[in-house]
Amino acid sequence: MLHFDNFCTSQFSPTLLFLRCASVREDVMKNFFWFLSFCVLSITGYCQPTHIPLFPKGAPGALPAPAHYHEEVDSNGYAYRVTQPELIAFLPEKGKATGTSVIICPGGGYQLIVTSDEGTDVARKFAQFGIAAFVLKYRIPNDTVMKNKSMAPLQDAQQAMLTVRENAREWNLNPQRVGIVGLSAGGHVASTAGTHFDTTLVVNTHHSSLRPDFMVLVYPVITMNTEWGAPRSRGNLLGSHPSTSAINFFSSELHVTPSTPPTFLLHASDDKRITVRNSLVFYEALRKAGVKAEMHLLQDGGHGFGIDHPTRKDEWIKLCVDWMRINGF
Repeated sequence: MLHFDNFCTSQFSPTLLFLRCASVREDVMKNFFWFLSFCVLSITGYCQPTHIPLFPKGAPGALPAPAHYHEEVDSNGYAYRVTQPELIAFLPEKGKATGTSVIICPGGGYQLIVTSDEGTDVARKFAQFGIAAFVLKYRIPNDTVMKNKSMAPLQDAQQAMLTVRENAREWNLNPQRVGIVGLSAGGHVASTAGTHFDTTLVVNTHHSSLRPDFMVLVYPVITMNTEWGAPRSRGNLLGSHPSTSAINFFSSELHVTPSTPPTFLLHASDDKRITVRNSLVFYEALRKAGVKAEMHLLQDGGHGFGIDHPTRKDEWIKLCVDWMRINGF
């Protein structure tokens, strides 16, 4: 279901709606709510955030959910049992838009989604720099409601990339400057999207590129290695006894090639939950492949600080935006 939290009817022009509607492709118009969200997003940031369902007709591979199984959001803004993935769009203020956009994947160990601290808060900061931000609320892997729970988050990331890129013109975005941001387990979602973009898991009628133009990975889960990986994320995504092939497929450091997107990495050296080795190994793989990469290692900060680092506050966002600017994003 769409939620128009800040639907500004006083700013909403029926004439503008009609003109925008006329230009939207026929395949988009198959779903009214999906189509309406495009029109709202076109009104230069007045009505945000806007919730956009990724699969209006139902997520692929979904199984009927038991009566007790439904999404809930607690007082911290953490979402549980997500089965209907969506994008939450935050557009820059009028006149500040750069044309660049990012898809933000919050963390939560594949058990929940930290939609506030690692999602909407981060999105608002990017929007302040003129960068359109789309928070991805991806499906929480669960065998009860999914035929293949392991592929669901990556599938959602690919559909998010397809959605933003194919509708970039309608949203006044540059389709060649669409990046992906991931924090913690969301960093694993983002890194798999950036290393498995040639493995198409969604319907891609127009053969649009699923490759992010750049990646921003903040204290990311990278590997499914059983020795130094993240056991909670691995167990929730792959189950208690994953096959060697599944571990290898979802270990992003093993799939870096010269085509992997340029990457910005940030990690605290004292992170006890997701060891900094994840970022170090991924950076080394990027370096060996000749991929542009920048890594910032903080001496402290632990895990899960989002944009509110104990001593650096939101400094990493500024470093990231500077890196994006230097690289033409």
